[in-house]
Amino acid sequence: MKHTNPVIRLHPDMIHSGQLVLVNQTNPVVTSLQDCRLVPLTTIQQAGTEEQELRLNQTCLQQLASLLEACHALENIGVVSGYRSQEQQKHIYDTSLLDHGAEFTASYVARPGESEHQTGLAVDVGQLLEDVDYLCPSFPDHGIYASFKQLAAEYGFIQRYQEGKEHITNIACEPWHYRYVGVPHSILMEQHELCLEEYIMFLKQFPFGGSHLHTKMNNQYIEIYYIRAEDIETWLPIKSDSKYEWSGNNSDGFIITMFHEQEQGSQ
Repeated sequence: MKHTNPVIRLHPDMIHSGQLVLVNQTNPVVTSLQDCRLVPLTTIQQAGTEEQELRLNQTCLQQLASLLEACHALENIGVVSGYRSQEQQKHIYDTSLLDHGAEFTASYVARPGESEHQTGLAVDVGQLLEDVDYLCPSFPDHGIYASFKQLAAEYGFIQRYQEGKEHITNIACEPWHYRYVGVPHSILMEQHELCLEEYIMFLKQFPFGGSHLHTKMNNQYIEIYYIRAEDIETWLPIKSDSKYEWSGNNSDGFIITMFHEQEQGSQ
């Protein structure tokens, strides 16, 4: 098929890649998620000693460093946990069962294959203390810690597991666990008070070929829509003068984010 306009070509297995992948009990990690541009921490301090080599997705790490610098917290907030392999997550889960029991583990530790830490896009942060609780690190709600929480969305982060969303996420409130989803999604999720599960469903109201979600941030006109993945390949025409990002949702389709220089009408 000949296309006169530029197109995005997305293969079915690409639904498991991108900054908006949903990982939980019903949407486990797949192998392709582990190819996520992991880089070691160099400019951010480590809180605790449980993980010998801390790594994160490259963009996630860059934005985290910028966030910590913005709230003047590089000397007070450190990284407790970053990327984990399947084997690491299994060890943590099994150890928690032995040390803390089934009820605690079900609330605070994801089963192997169901942990966001296996994407490289999730990070546990905590106070830089001598004795750091690896599974539930201290992260207060005052001072620079409050500033971190207030600025997080501007740098693409969300508090992944919030109070009041436990019946959806199946994880207890974790003030220390942040997930990188990128702007504008982090800001929209905060504005609409949505967890990631809810946001993924919310975006399905804006399908390709229907009315898209339009917003303006930082003098940019942004257009967002969802498209279900085709069995062989998904083709999407795009305007040649617009920047775009895509992400799979780790379930059934893709979320496309377009950045326009001028305001676009509904489609």
